[in-house]
Amino acid sequence: MRLALKLAERGQGQVEPNPMVGAVISRNGKIVGRGYHQCFGGPHAEIFAFKQAGKKAHGATLYVTLEPCCYTGKTGPCTQAIIAAGIRRVVAATRDPNPLVSGKGLKQLRQAGIKVEVGLFQETAEKLNRPFHRWITGGMPWVIAKWAQSIDGCVADARGDSKWISSPESRELVHQLRARMDAVVVGIQTVLSDDPKLTARPRKLRDRMRTPLRVVLDSSLRTPVNSKLIKTIREAPVLIVHRKNSTAAVQRRIAALQKRGVQTLAVGLGKSGHLDWSRILKELARRGCTNVLVEGGPRVLGTLAKAGLMDEAWIFIAPKIAGDARARHAVEGIKLVSIERMVGVKIESIELSGPDVLIRATIRR
Repeated sequence: MRLALKLAERGQGQVEPNPMVGAVISRNGKIVGRGYHQCFGGPHAEIFAFKQAGKKAHGATLYVTLEPCCYTGKTGPCTQAIIAAGIRRVVAATRDPNPLVSGKGLKQLRQAGIKVEVGLFQETAEKLNRPFHRWITGGMPWVIAKWAQSIDGCVADARGDSKWISSPESRELVHQLRARMDAVVVGIQTVLSDDPKLTARPRKLRDRMRTPLRVVLDSSLRTPVNSKLIKTIREAPVLIVHRKNSTAAVQRRIAALQKRGVQTLAVGLGKSGHLDWSRILKELARRGCTNVLVEGGPRVLGTLAKAGLMDEAWIFIAPKIAGDARARHAVEGIKLVSIERMVGVKIESIELSGPDVLIRATIRR
């Protein structure tokens, strides 16, 4: 099962919105087949494992990281392939949260006389596919917030300049992260001050890159038509989220942006008085986005955290001290009532990224 989980990871950034799945076939203590789900719409992990095992799959044990599917989608049901291969025993790490499968796939296998066990490395398997679980059960994507800061928590100077706090190694890692995202979100202030492309340009993963949707939170439609985002519209799509407004001036602005290939989305304001994060994320989920990276400035990150919709944080800490009370802090706009009301996080890992420290943490809800 450890091998199956490791194989499953290879599909990261390629299979979404499907889950990452790995499969290993063992017979008489020897591995005779292995496989993983390689791309969205392609064969599932079990099929690759059966192709490698051939007739040796008969009477063998199948270890799979997720309950086998039992319906016809872009591919046929894996349960039927398992039965046809003559598998004697199936060990699944966890159930599939998809209502079309959940429990039904395991039931089909048991009805066919196959011994079924569930729960081996269940926590690891569920963690691997947290975005898929969130998307299927809650209709929302998994949201990762990313920022680079000095040791004393500053992300930009008093003028808003943030280039460059982090090291080249950290910036390369961010490009790798973008390359497996479905969408990258920033606020209008980031666009106006940095004029970013927001494209994924990693030195690695060239043959395994996604093209994330670039999303700008721009209430008043101030995104310049000559910005790098719009100039590179052929490289990656752009969605501008703005406040609902039907004035003639706004409609002309929307038309000008759409003429250049920009997608637009009008949303109302949330309780905080800012663009409604819940509505934005649900729309991204509707478009098939399971992984969303938010690289917005302090206000964007603040409204996201305040809405309780931040799932994970990648925090790059540079060995630098700003020491300026006027400098911008990473997350702003949350009125702290007391120390007890701070947003809690669970640190998942701490590692070096060049001279920087990268902290990866999940947000406690």
